[in-house]
Amino acid sequence: MNETMVCTVGNVATRPVYRELANGASARFRLAVTSRYWDREKSAWTDGHTNFFTVWANRALATNVGASVSVGDPVIVQGRLKVRTEQRDGQSWTSADIDAVAIGHDLSRGTSAFRRPSKEGDATAAARAEPSWETEPDSQPETPSQQRPEPAGVT
Repeated sequence: MNETMVCTVGNVATRPVYRELANGASARFRLAVTSRYWDREKSAWTDGHTNFFTVWANRALATNVGASVSVGDPVIVQGRLKVRTEQRDGQSWTSADIDAVAIGHDLSRGTSAFRRPSKEGDATAAARAEPSWETEPDSQPETPSQQRPEPAGVT
């Protein structure tokens, strides 16, 4: 399949609009992507041009976007780029849309708490105990002869 897949990093510019349609849920929002560059004359980072994309999500992704994404959130969007040109009132308009495959918060700029959506009637997920990842309190530290050598750092 010849499609243009893109991965964009930006901020949510508009409140996501969520709709239940006959063929499943749909959500859309505008994504602002601003390039940054180092200005040697000012010795500082400078904002460049801002591109705006309309991001479309469908089905389960749309439901999760509606519950998780807010204006101003830094997000990463992966999907199919669709550039459209149309005539309106005698003028040519061009828009860039992303048909999203995956959307997530940009964790380099903040934290997020992931929650799986609950499935109706799924009692096994609630009954399953959380595994203990803690080290046993009575375990002794390894002696130097039992420790594995760590790889040397590459510089």
